[in-house]
Amino acid sequence: MFKIKVLFVAAELTPLAKVGGLADVIGALPKALAQLNIDVRIAIPKYGIVDEKKYKLKKITADLKIPFHHKIEKAALWKTTLPSSAVSVYLIDHPKFLGENGVYYENDASSGGTSKECRRFTFFVRAAMEIFGPLKWQPDIIHCHDWHVGILPALIKILNKQDPGNYPDFTTLLTIHNLAFQGKYVPKDVFSMLEIKESDWPTLKERFGKKKDLNYLQQAILNSDLINTVSPTYAHEILTSQYGENLESTLKKKSKILTGILNGIDTDRFNPATDPEIKANYSPKNFAPKQENKSDLQQSVNLPINSDVPVIGLVSRLTDQKGIDLICQIIEELATLEIQLVFLGLGSKFLEKELKKATKKHPKKIAAQLKFDAHLAQQIYAGSDIFLMPSRFEPCGLGQMIAMRYGTVPIVRATGGLKDTVQNYNFKTQTGTGFVFQNYKSLELLATIKKALAVFSDQNSWNKLIQNSMSQDFSWLHSAQKYFTLYQKALLKSSKS
Repeated sequence: MFKIKVLFVAAELTPLAKVGGLADVIGALPKALAQLNIDVRIAIPKYGIVDEKKYKLKKITADLKIPFHHKIEKAALWKTTLPSSAVSVYLIDHPKFLGENGVYYENDASSGGTSKECRRFTFFVRAAMEIFGPLKWQPDIIHCHDWHVGILPALIKILNKQDPGNYPDFTTLLTIHNLAFQGKYVPKDVFSMLEIKESDWPTLKERFGKKKDLNYLQQAILNSDLINTVSPTYAHEILTSQYGENLESTLKKKSKILTGILNGIDTDRFNPATDPEIKANYSPKNFAPKQENKSDLQQSVNLPINSDVPVIGLVSRLTDQKGIDLICQIIEELATLEIQLVFLGLGSKFLEKELKKATKKHPKKIAAQLKFDAHLAQQIYAGSDIFLMPSRFEPCGLGQMIAMRYGTVPIVRATGGLKDTVQNYNFKTQTGTGFVFQNYKSLELLATIKKALAVFSDQNSWNKLIQNSMSQDFSWLHSAQKYFTLYQKALLKSSKS
């Protein structure tokens, strides 16, 4: 039987090098694909933060020769396996270009950043084309993730045209995890690094803005064989000016090859029945011990221990995209309600300041932990009654799925993956898995919180809602089956062309 071979090329990977949700997808989806008999492997940069001993890295070669910026740069190639799997991970090692700092040079460079960021990911993409000789393996499909590797589909075409014997015309799939992050750079700098002529670039006319930058994500959209986003609703939303981030016209041209596949979550890692990070384990059949986790959370963040008061949790980047500004607009009114609020995250200094101020003013009602703390995140998922995700836009969102897995009822705005995963509660039929509001308005969020509190006051209705949310299947295997179909479609498309 023909076994599809796929190489994931990405900037982040849980647990080796994580900044955001991208890393979680790259760390989980390949495991599920491997269960479907796909030969899936991963390539990432070997950043300075990657722990060689912990992840048992083995050097394959120290003699990768990378043509870059009119020199031959020497790089090394390392190998390990994704923890709890047999999935191979390849790490490209160049101390100067890839080894300095963490994943990004700047805190918010996930969206582009400086010329150093450009050099880092341009080198990584160019080096990725040189690893197949030492590996004695090559993929049928290269699966590109986000802007960091956005020029790879075009580079594949250029190198294949120049030297088809050494550079196959790989079939490419682009997954857009967040359209807002694009990577915009000066074309002549990029072409100089790649040692190619401007006239070689297949889609150079497709640029916008006064500077006529080379937009890495736009180039990926234009040159990939197939494209998907991480939820069906987001795939529709990004064709509009409201969500298109100035790329809607480019995406409309490619709408026939665009689809949406909902992300999953790692149901082994996020399992309240076995999670070692929480005080008391529980299951959909017996979720009474969830109360112990609530008390544990209240104690951990110095809020009064009270099982009758609903705890509303949030684990998020503190940015306007995540709807934190909406919460800040109504926080004084929220403080008058019989609730406790627990926030965990980092982000905008202004929003951090607002939450600090609210915590200081209402220490028995509000706890803002302005940091990233994986243990506390699990405590919030398990110990909260309600989970807030009032996002302005949300390509997929993992928090609402994790929350439901732990029987913590989500309040979300009807956008992207939130719309696809949370069914609005129906008071009459007692169906639904959470509470959904439509418009990005603080008073609408407030009204929805009050609706949730009304249901919370009826123990039987609330227990039914917990059961509904915990019974949802958000496993990666479900998503992987859809990717398998997409891979088959991509190979069929490339064979016809």
